[in-house]
This record gives sequence, structure tokens and C-alpha cells, in this order.
Amino acid sequence: MNFKPLRSYDTYIPAHLSMQQLEAEGIHAVLQDEYTVTIDPILTNAVGGIKLMVPELQWERAEALMQEIEDSYRKSVSCPRCGAAGPERVVDTGKGLNWFSSLMSWFMASYAVPVAYKYRCFQCGHEMEQLPDPSPEA
Repeated sequence: MNFKPLRSYDTYIPAHLSMQQLEAEGIHAVLQDEYTVTIDPILTNAVGGIKLMVPELQWERAEALMQEIEDSYRKSVSCPRCGAAGPERVVDTGKGLNWFSSLMSWFMASYAVPVAYKYRCFQCGHEMEQLPDPSPEA
């Protein structure tokens, strides 16, 4: 049976939650590189994170299911400023620390640049560090 990657995760908790959601729908799923990333998190980028793998024959169904789950969660969260649904996760490129780290890693020949994330509402442009709690009616 050939497996195909569906998603990649930095930690094992969201990886296991996604795997359990797929298995509840009858889709066989396995986690690749889970132990490597859990034991030595520094290797996360080197191995590509914890990969959620599904059989090629079930990949399209699994992708549709994961997209549906992610979309329903995004719709349940609204922007605290304008009330629009679905703020998106984006890379924060504006922090001075990122620029300083990039410059220092270039001088040190390390090239390991930390990445900071934030959430942005694409309706009003409001940015937040964390997603607000989902609305109670969702």
C-alpha cells in the first residue's frame, strides 16, 4: 500500500487529532517522523515535520474531509474588530527580530531563521497573535 502525505505538523498533538478525525471517518492514516520530531524538535524543519500519511486511494477523500474540518473551524472564529469570519494564519515578516536573526544567521553561516506567525483578517486588516475563541452559536 502506497501512502501519500496529507498535512505536516510541528507537534504531535494536532497531528494526532487530525489522524483521529480521519480514522473516525474510516480513512486509514499514519504519522511519519513523529518520534524524531517529538524527541528532537530541532530536527522538525530538517525532516519536514510530522507528516500525516494516507493511502493514495483514500487521499482525495481525506483531503476533502480535512479541508471541510478546517473551513468549518475558520468560519466559527470571527474577527474581534469587524466580525468577519475566518482570519487566516500568515507569516509575520515585520518583526525587527526576524530581520536581525536573518542577518546574524547569514554572518554565522547558520541560515536557521525563526518564523513568527500571526492571524490576519482580510476584510479589515486587523492582526492578532492568537485566534479568538469560537463563537458560542457555532
